[in-house]
Amino acid sequence: MSDVADRGPDGDANVIDTDYEVGQHNIQPQIGRFGMDIHNPVFAISAGSIILMVFYSLALPEQAGAFFGWLRPTLTSGFDWFFLLAGNVFVVLTLVLIVSPLGKIRLGGTEAKPDYSYPGWFAMLFAAGMGIGLMFFGVSEPISHYSSSVADGAGAPDSWAPLAGAAGDAAEAQRLGMAATIFHWGLHPWAIYAVVALALALFAYNKGLPLSIRSIFYPIFGERVWGWTGHIIDTLAVFATLFGLATSLGIGAEQANAGLNFLFGIPVSDTSKVVLISGITGIALISVVAGLDAGVKRLSEINMVLAILLLGFIIVVGPTLAIATGFFGNLGAYLQYLPELSNPFGRDDANFSQGWTSFYWAWWISWSPFVGMFIARVSRGRTVREFLFCVLIVPSVVSVLWMTAFGGTALSLLQAGHQEIADAALELKLFTMLEQLPLAGITSFIGIVLVIVFFVTSSDSGSLVIDTITAGGKVDAPVPQRIFWATFEGMVAIALLLGGGLGALQAASVSTGLPFALVLLLGCVSLVKGLMSEPKAK
Repeated sequence: MSDVADRGPDGDANVIDTDYEVGQHNIQPQIGRFGMDIHNPVFAISAGSIILMVFYSLALPEQAGAFFGWLRPTLTSGFDWFFLLAGNVFVVLTLVLIVSPLGKIRLGGTEAKPDYSYPGWFAMLFAAGMGIGLMFFGVSEPISHYSSSVADGAGAPDSWAPLAGAAGDAAEAQRLGMAATIFHWGLHPWAIYAVVALALALFAYNKGLPLSIRSIFYPIFGERVWGWTGHIIDTLAVFATLFGLATSLGIGAEQANAGLNFLFGIPVSDTSKVVLISGITGIALISVVAGLDAGVKRLSEINMVLAILLLGFIIVVGPTLAIATGFFGNLGAYLQYLPELSNPFGRDDANFSQGWTSFYWAWWISWSPFVGMFIARVSRGRTVREFLFCVLIVPSVVSVLWMTAFGGTALSLLQAGHQEIADAALELKLFTMLEQLPLAGITSFIGIVLVIVFFVTSSDSGSLVIDTITAGGKVDAPVPQRIFWATFEGMVAIALLLGGGLGALQAASVSTGLPFALVLLLGCVSLVKGLMSEPKAK
């Protein structure tokens, strides 16, 4: 029995009366000395399908590369309106819940106490939700949006400028570029995570159901969630999580390899990336064996300290006054442009809305089972209002500060004549910017360490989540299963990199994000039903 079911709700809670017991469909095969406890058929379908994907990518790399090269733009261009519309629904729902009476409900019951302090909780939230992405895109995205917005051809059909850009107007191009960047890293992604996390926490800690994605849909499907309806939902969640993580691991490998080449001359090649992914997956396995508190929590706190140090360094040695004023200016620009940037219909900036926003929303949605379940596991005892404020508002503000410091510094250097920052490859832009500042060797090394440790925490916590789903909601399944999934994450990232590069990884996450977006929209209805049935909501 899972510790969710053992602990149960504290105080008043409307527990769902069901005959289902956690793990009742599980089988316990013995492989040598190692016992397993896996859900049948979710584990078999998920593992089998992923093995076929790995084999296909490695056996037919040219064919796989062509397929993935076609898949991503097809999905992001055909369903861009749907991704943007879904993202808006998640933001509106979470903001309404913060100010509604439903915000008084406590996850775990009226007497529940938080399991983690605020510092430990924030560290795990941030490391799981954004780590690698902020390191990779913190410099490259503001520079990219600014360059396309200020260019003479901004607004042309082939332009990548957001909202037709601001050709020739450097100041407005910078505001627009920063607003577009913050749009991709602010309220919308965190709202996607928050919806999944809140629903999982509510139905596990207040309703007494297994900590599994299928539990969210009990108010809609009833006992059918324990049958094939639930099997399909959980299997989609496994696919989305694994391919979303593989995309992040691929991005992390690209940047770590580029940084090691920049500092130590290590060649940038597929072989180097495979070695990196393999080595970091090995480190993640050690953390997996250590468990949530000793592994993920400790690494997350280390990474938080390093990230704060690097951020503080950039603020101090960079254009400090411009960063301080830019924080509020960029926040204002974000709010000003938010309605236009989030508009799903009648867009004239197809390259931006499809190539950037649509992909991002699919990526965040594919990450949502992983980040959502991880956040749910560490958030028992918080009220709905406290939970949503800390999961939605606080990380969004931190993202604004991060992008302002890194992106603002890079833009200041670019406008001062350092064109090499704009000319560098995406994965090198961070290190090219740091090269223009004091202590470049030290800060670049810290940047590489941050990417690697974010890599490890993502793989570690991702394997914990996938294992929980494929163990029928058990959070205390045998360690060999977590080792299996952590290893598989690395294998999938390697296979897709070799079978089509970063584009293949992005295509895989988009293809799983699309069907799972439909699942999440239905989950919003179920979440509201569940909250309305809680005693404190009356």
